[in-house]
Amino acid sequence: MSKASKNSTIAILTGGGDVPGLNPCIKALVYRAASEGIRVVGIRRGWAGILEYDPENSDTAENCIQTLDPPHVRTIDRSGGTFLHTSRTNPSAVKKKDVPPSLKEAFGPDDNIKDFTGRVLDNLAFLGIDAIIPIGGDDTLSFAERIHREGFPVIAIPKTMDNDVFGTDYCIGFSTAVTRGVSFIHALRTCTGSHERIAVIELFGRYCGETSLISAYLAGVDRAIISEVPFDPRKLAQLIMEDKKANPKNYAMITISEGAKMAGGDMVVSGESDAYGHRRLGGIGEQTGALLKELTGQDILNQRLSYLMRSGAPDSLDLMVAVNFANIAIDLFLKGTFGRLVSLTRGIYTDIPLSTITTGQKRVDVRELYDVDAYRPKVRHAGGKPMFLY
Repeated sequence: MSKASKNSTIAILTGGGDVPGLNPCIKALVYRAASEGIRVVGIRRGWAGILEYDPENSDTAENCIQTLDPPHVRTIDRSGGTFLHTSRTNPSAVKKKDVPPSLKEAFGPDDNIKDFTGRVLDNLAFLGIDAIIPIGGDDTLSFAERIHREGFPVIAIPKTMDNDVFGTDYCIGFSTAVTRGVSFIHALRTCTGSHERIAVIELFGRYCGETSLISAYLAGVDRAIISEVPFDPRKLAQLIMEDKKANPKNYAMITISEGAKMAGGDMVVSGESDAYGHRRLGGIGEQTGALLKELTGQDILNQRLSYLMRSGAPDSLDLMVAVNFANIAIDLFLKGTFGRLVSLTRGIYTDIPLSTITTGQKRVDVRELYDVDAYRPKVRHAGGKPMFLY
């Protein structure tokens, strides 16, 4: 493609779960764009903002879009979350009950889900957007890939605590999530040790158990249950009792991914499916703790870290990656290079085809990094591996 000209307009949005590092990324995008003479429009609440925007109703503009310049974003990098807000809206599969008022007439009596990709493309064109930079995980970026295939210029930035966007070794939010996990695990040793209990600590991670694995590895936890390997609670009970007895302080600790499954069981989910087909996870830690109490007769400390892992300001690594990803994205825009995902590959900043995210699934390399018999990390040879062990 030809190089993008200055005086162009880009749009930014953040979708899916919030993570530390989003605000620094937004700020860096705005500052760099302004220095290059590029106008920036922020889309509020992820894909929901551009879907709900109605060119014929000026009242929707304030709720859906906003012009961004350096004074607007000057201090946002000092806090976590996302200044632009977020949602899990999927414009290609909008449920009738979730549709904006201006689109209700598009549904017939028997319609339950409609594809409004065309609406998104029309609104982007109406607003004079030359390219869009979505910051998100698999779900948010899957729709970005869709509009890229429809011909709209896209440069994507990966973020997710689970670190599971396929094609990049690193996603914004992962380092802070692990840092939080390690910190809280060590803090929980106080109560666990004082009462001589077994702690079961549930961490985020739907299909990829890297957060549980790396947090356990760095915090020296006795056992780590990950999403990729179904576990036998009786075997876990035996192992954790051995750990407890071997500890002079007479306590033991387990981390467990929220997407983990007992052998022969399913993930613990609740509520209805979101726009991307996912139901809410959480509760496997409590279930496991209850079984361990029954099997061992020990007191159990159950702790679900959940939103604590994505709260607060980013650590230095997430801050650095967020800023660098933003600058690479603007570089790509200036070169007119679209349909790309900014990425880190074996420690090197680069960019890859956005379509890569749909060609595989990023999971823990169980053979290299996990002892399936002992339910714990097994990192024997770090030499030659990238920083994040992938």
